[in-house]
Amino acid sequence: MKFIDEATIEVHAGKGGDGSASFRREKFVPRGGPDGGDGGRGGSIHAVADRNINTLVDYRFARIHRAKNGEPGRGADCYGKSAEDIVLRVPVGTVIGDLDNGEVIADLAAHDQRALLAQGGSGGLGNLHSSRAPIAPRASSRAECRANRASSSSS
Repeated sequence: MKFIDEATIEVHAGKGGDGSASFRREKFVPRGGPDGGDGGRGGSIHAVADRNINTLVDYRFARIHRAKNGEPGRGADCYGKSAEDIVLRVPVGTVIGDLDNGEVIADLAAHDQRALLAQGGSGGLGNLHSSRAPIAPRASSRAECRANRASSSSS
């Protein structure tokens, strides 16, 4: 096994799910009101220092890491499912930098030290949060996408 002390990876955070615009429908309830749920949040990508790892060989060929998107909200007050975060385990003493502007993102000098590489997007709001006025709100908000970046790691 080779000792790899430098690796270039690309990380993509997940986009949040969109909010839903739906309305409650019941037989004897006129103008039931809004009941659209919020979207789930997108997955983030973290780097964690691990004293049991001594090389970056895992990232030699697995260069692109993408977190999943959050699910959209649905009617009947159903919220979307949030995506799982991705954890990249690196050796203690790893310095993570941004390739675009050259700044140092994190210096992982201690065991179990964490660094956020890409923040997942937040989910959009459904019309459930709108007022229950006689005029039904037909608006829901879209989700946001936060960060994608190329990173360089060296230990």
